[in-house]
Amino acid sequence: MVYTGKNFLLALLLLTAGTTRSVFSQSSPDAPSGVRKIKDIIIYRDSLFYAAFPSVVKLKNGELLLAFRRAPERKAFGEKGTNHVDPNSYLVAVRSRDGDTWTPEPNLIYAHAFGGSQDPCLLRLRDGTLLCASYGWAFVRPDGLPQLKQPVFQNMPGSVFLGGYLVRSTDGGTSWQGPIYPPHVAPEKNLDPFGQPIRAYNRGAMYEGRSGKIFWVVAANDRLSPRRSSTHLLVSNDKGLTWTYSAPVAEDENASFNETSMYETPKGDLVAFLRTAGMDDQACIARSTDGGKTFQPWQKMGFQGHPLHALRLPDQRVLLTYGYRHAPYGIRARILNAECTDFATAPEIVLRTDGGTTDLGYPWAVQLDKKRVLVAYYFNQANGPRHIAGTILEIGR
Repeated sequence: MVYTGKNFLLALLLLTAGTTRSVFSQSSPDAPSGVRKIKDIIIYRDSLFYAAFPSVVKLKNGELLLAFRRAPERKAFGEKGTNHVDPNSYLVAVRSRDGDTWTPEPNLIYAHAFGGSQDPCLLRLRDGTLLCASYGWAFVRPDGLPQLKQPVFQNMPGSVFLGGYLVRSTDGGTSWQGPIYPPHVAPEKNLDPFGQPIRAYNRGAMYEGRSGKIFWVVAANDRLSPRRSSTHLLVSNDKGLTWTYSAPVAEDENASFNETSMYETPKGDLVAFLRTAGMDDQACIARSTDGGKTFQPWQKMGFQGHPLHALRLPDQRVLLTYGYRHAPYGIRARILNAECTDFATAPEIVLRTDGGTTDLGYPWAVQLDKKRVLVAYYFNQANGPRHIAGTILEIGR
């Protein structure tokens, strides 16, 4: 995520009231599309830490690895609140064998040498290799800020955007190598604190296609005043070690596109699920039918929510999950057909309505077994500690 003290991808986001067509809440055991909610769980919670922005994968041995960003809860120091950027925010992970019980203390994935890290986005490749994409913020003292080569982006005074990076594991997340720095995307206007073009970055799911190529949609702040961002496709042919630019995904004269999850359909279409700003919080979609060489014009999906994550179910349908930052705050989902063409008509499924504020969401789903799915996200109740929570679903036909 990227605003209210986190980063600039969402700087223009407008939060307005939303509507719901179909409701599946804690008081309703059954939902459209054969979905039954089993229970909500707490994956990680500690009142001394602000835990947010999870991603989760199943390893080759069946174990689940869930990464998230953890930072100090600044209220514990007597401060007024905690921001979404912090010099002590690190990438950490917990593990589970069943999706219900989790290791109580997280292990470190990566601590950036020059600042706080955000939004670890995991991908497990077919050979078991793990990739984790992130980005960071450097905290520069007041005497240094005037010396920085412009333009740079500050999320709050002194926090300067570092750009993106990835780390990589070949032993199931026990150890991590990197950082791997992706290329600069030409439309990006900002520089990093060292005066260099910002490296590609974004929050959202990468996807390994049938060809073995890895597809990653990144963001670029392509206009500074008024601020606007667009999205672009990078492709890796060597398991994430190097990346090449492929094509623009979504851009608009007025609206911004940012946090994006990638998906490849059984027919081979590439589908980008886009978060927007300046568009009444509308979820959007963009599709490529030529392997990512070009994308068709983006479309509104007809509902509010962000950001989105797509999980292929055993029957080839797609579970699309997203946060809902309008009263009642919570987590929602839809089940799309295999080619993701019925997004405008698929019923909405409400997983939770008990969120305390808009500061929640970022769901990421993983298949537990043939019938059950875990949807992980960050959450708060009554504006309490931000923590990693989950909902276990049973999904049939």
